[in-house]
Amino acid sequence: MSEGALLELRDVCAGYGPFRAIFGVSFSVPERGIMALIGANGAGKSTIARVVTGLVPVRTGSLLFDGRDIGRLKAWKIARLGIVHAPEGRSVFGSLTVEENLTLDFARTLGRTRVDEGLERAYELFPRLGERRWQGARTLSGGEQRMLSLARVLVNPPRLLVVDELSLGLAPKIIDELYATLRRVNEAGTTLLIVEQYVARALSLAQTAVVLQHGEVVYDGSVADLGDAAEQLLVRHSQPEASGR
Repeated sequence: MSEGALLELRDVCAGYGPFRAIFGVSFSVPERGIMALIGANGAGKSTIARVVTGLVPVRTGSLLFDGRDIGRLKAWKIARLGIVHAPEGRSVFGSLTVEENLTLDFARTLGRTRVDEGLERAYELFPRLGERRWQGARTLSGGEQRMLSLARVLVNPPRLLVVDELSLGLAPKIIDELYATLRRVNEAGTTLLIVEQYVARALSLAQTAVVLQHGEVVYDGSVADLGDAAEQLLVRHSQPEASGR
């Protein structure tokens, strides 16, 4: 295990059925650090996020968390170790209000006696949700639904949070709010692995970066050393269009 690393991939290969998506991927994420995982569509970023959280099995190689090989564990066992995957999209119950969504989740993760504590923390992290607590989740904007899905995770911060395409389809103002919250969560002790197409945004938050091309690592190092080389390393880089939500 690399010194100071919370997560380490060693020569990991993985894929879907007969299709292999990543090839011999190796890198480590420092404890309490922020790493950006960037690359063009199809480079293998989301596959790595799913491998780290147990949703896609490791075919060969080793996946280490806090010195323990977790590459063969089920996803629920990995989650219990303190690794949480916040996938792209908005995983909310549209027929429930904001507060009902949060209450349902906090009763399960925190226990019924701590639901009020969880709600207070959620509204502290995302004041906009507090303003809309009695509003149906399906009527929220895309950015607000993303906040709601993240609040359910961040109120009980994991040791490692894997964030997949946070900015996809969102307006810049909403992205600013979400990234500011991620910074506060990291400062409180959570390690972040940020999977992102919006390269400039991810690099503005991260200290280290991994660049993928065709399922292979072509850069692994500090953001400062990456500098202007990011676009040259990417096969194709286009920032997602903001939808105004």
